[in-house]
Amino acid sequence: MDHIKMQTADIQHGGMDAEGTLAERLFHQLTEAILMGEIPLGSKISEPALAQRFGVSRGPLREAMHRLQERRLITRTANQGARVTEATPETLSSLFSVREMLEGLAAREAAIKMTPSDFVRLRETIEHHEAGLAGLEPGQHNALGTVDRDFHFQIAQSSQNDLLIKLLCEELYPLLRLYRSRNDSFELRQRAVVEHKRIYDAIVDRDADLAEIMMRRHIASARKRRVEAMQRDIALEATATPTGRRKRVSNVADAKHKIF
Repeated sequence: MDHIKMQTADIQHGGMDAEGTLAERLFHQLTEAILMGEIPLGSKISEPALAQRFGVSRGPLREAMHRLQERRLITRTANQGARVTEATPETLSSLFSVREMLEGLAAREAAIKMTPSDFVRLRETIEHHEAGLAGLEPGQHNALGTVDRDFHFQIAQSSQNDLLIKLLCEELYPLLRLYRSRNDSFELRQRAVVEHKRIYDAIVDRDADLAEIMMRRHIASARKRRVEAMQRDIALEATATPTGRRKRVSNVADAKHKIF
């Protein structure tokens, strides 16, 4: 893809002297490629192919791969090497269980620490979601990648808890992008906005207990819906193919329509 080619050129000719800086750039490049689906889930990672593709040595590449493994975007197993993580109902359920607890705490702390200007921005985010549903302006509903418009991201930031912000915004939310649903019905999206309003009202009222309860209910509902939807997709896939699974690209170096 064009943007991948441009970023590759930046890596090769950006004049970076420090391997740490190069590893950082590679890490972000590969993270985005995985989250956007340009490197397929479950596909095998070929370090020589990556090094050749980006014109880099194995040192910074291995550092970037290590960071991807720390973020649980890739896994390593004996005799099989590195693979992009698999998206499964079990993993999704585990992520949402952790998310429920962490975002409940974030809502509690936001109810105590949010400033009046934070209230205004959060209300504008809800109005943006409503307008999007009504077709008045473009944009995806509740897209975790949209930093300045995302309801959950703003609440996490407003908790003013550095560790909580790191866990949610840097570690959990990127993983959740692997499970983005584009198949929610209009009714479900409307319900999400209603739930956001209830959380907002509790935060504005400085009711920390209620804010945490409302947020946890909201995430628990989303967890149930997402897991059930994923299980349905897997069941449909099993009946549609002889092997019970889509044919996966075994090595990203062979995925010509991807980045290699």
